[in-house]
Amino acid sequence: MQSDCSDKALFSFIKDLGFGKFSKELVKTAFTHSSYTKENGLEYNKCYERLEFLGDAVLKMAVTDYLYEKYPESHEGELTKIRSIVISDEILYKIAQTINIEPYIIVSQAEEKCGGTKLESIQACVMEALFGALYLSSDKNKLKEFIIKNLIQIIEDIKNNKTVYNAKAILQEYTQSKSKELPQYEIVDEKGKAHNKTFYVAVSYNGKTLAQAEGKTKKQAQQEAAYAACVKLGLIKGESETNE
Repeated sequence: MQSDCSDKALFSFIKDLGFGKFSKELVKTAFTHSSYTKENGLEYNKCYERLEFLGDAVLKMAVTDYLYEKYPESHEGELTKIRSIVISDEILYKIAQTINIEPYIIVSQAEEKCGGTKLESIQACVMEALFGALYLSSDKNKLKEFIIKNLIQIIEDIKNNKTVYNAKAILQEYTQSKSKELPQYEIVDEKGKAHNKTFYVAVSYNGKTLAQAEGKTKKQAQQEAAYAACVKLGLIKGESETNE
């Protein structure tokens, strides 16, 4: 079992995020992976999966509400595209990395040895579960403010088509306007240990390589490659151009 000392560190961490009142039991559950409950013979509801289900809806509603109010002139289709990127595991993982949730995630000994707490999928799920736990036991308005505060810059970047996150969609729309062929992504190399790999991806169109890039996940490497291709094709301004 996790020590009382570790519990105190987790609860202190949540308070530092700005939440004074919350259910300690729910928060601890939000950070508990199913591998730990199975290893220790605990009930299913002691892992984060049910809270993750709720937190997914909380996140989606918070982002939907913000987009609806912030961009009154935008069509439903555009808002849907922005939201789909914003609520993705990739973005949740970035938030998780920013606030550093990894030290508080509870997994089985086997999962720990495999570097499970570092995985994008697990960290993204814990973020959603945390949203669910705080929705049930803390100030809902404060939770919404916390969610949007951590997403607002990403939302604005996506809306202005200046970010790497929607580069794949932009590149695909471009190629489809030219022909029926879609961009092809290929992993050209992998380096590092299993839990800390770097992936190298090339993106091509009509048999011609447009760009190559690297990332800590396959998805990130694809996005980075797509972004580089979009900059090369003039579909997105590069960082140096946007800062001029």
